[in-house]
Amino acid sequence: MATVKHASRWYPLEPEESVLDGLLRQGVAVPHACRAGACQSCLMRATSGDVPEAARVSLKDTLRAQGYFLACMCRPSADAVLEVSGADALRVPARIASLDLLSPSVLRVRLSTDAPLDYRAGQYVSLLRADGLARSYSLASLPREGLLELHVRLVAGGEMSGWLAREARVGDAVSVQGPAGSCFYVEGRPEQSLILAGAGTGLAPLYGIARDALEAGHQGPLWLFHGARTPEGLYLTRELRELAEQYAGFHYRPSVLTGGSRDVSEGALDAVIRAECPKPVGFRAWLCGDADLVLSLRKKLFLSGLSLKDLHADVFLPSTPRVEAVGAR
Repeated sequence: MATVKHASRWYPLEPEESVLDGLLRQGVAVPHACRAGACQSCLMRATSGDVPEAARVSLKDTLRAQGYFLACMCRPSADAVLEVSGADALRVPARIASLDLLSPSVLRVRLSTDAPLDYRAGQYVSLLRADGLARSYSLASLPREGLLELHVRLVAGGEMSGWLAREARVGDAVSVQGPAGSCFYVEGRPEQSLILAGAGTGLAPLYGIARDALEAGHQGPLWLFHGARTPEGLYLTRELRELAEQYAGFHYRPSVLTGGSRDVSEGALDAVIRAECPKPVGFRAWLCGDADLVLSLRKKLFLSGLSLKDLHADVFLPSTPRVEAVGAR
């Protein structure tokens, strides 16, 4: 039986049980969200013992060298003995600087951190509440802007989004862990045509990536496609149209499944992209948002001629409910 030591206590794991599931089951509070190895909210540090490679494979070398691993992906061997600690050293204290609705279903949250966060526009962070509740959000801001900007989709029954929408106040203390992710603009091919596409809050990283590329002097055409079910689901339309007026090479194309108008296309997002960019050979693309949409767009763009090495995707995974400890109510 594998055992894990955390905060001076030993916890047995069931066969094939992850460190995260085992600790949660026995009442240990560990921040987590997707439980699929993507969001990195459940980062822990091994102070003794061997961690399976699968729990470290997606981490930066700097984190691996310090012993960090993903608790949700860590399933120690049957006789393993592991001593672990949390990832408090990686967290930056922050305060809520502003809360405002961008649409009926999207809340913009701006955060002021106690120390500068080194990140690239389009990466994501874990937002942690004081009680350890964690959720991952992409960064829509640019590092030069000081405040971190998150676009939070308001989910019925969502613990974090519900708290932010109804209870949180400007000045409340939170913390931020990260950044993570490789979905950001890299300079070096300024003439290349770019496609940025996503639906819902998939716009958050795209908004940052687009502005980052334009401010870096990208000269090739830059197409930003934002989809929603209805016009009420679109947001930042004024800001993006102003950006299109400022930069001749920037093309903003909002679209909806129903309720289109003269300024908003109606139809599936892939059809709107195909109408503007029918042969994206030699393009670079970023796709962000719901997993089904992102994977479908990725496949279609690849079949249209876009190289896989130039396709960057940030798939938003749903958060899992918090696990109650044995005996808890």
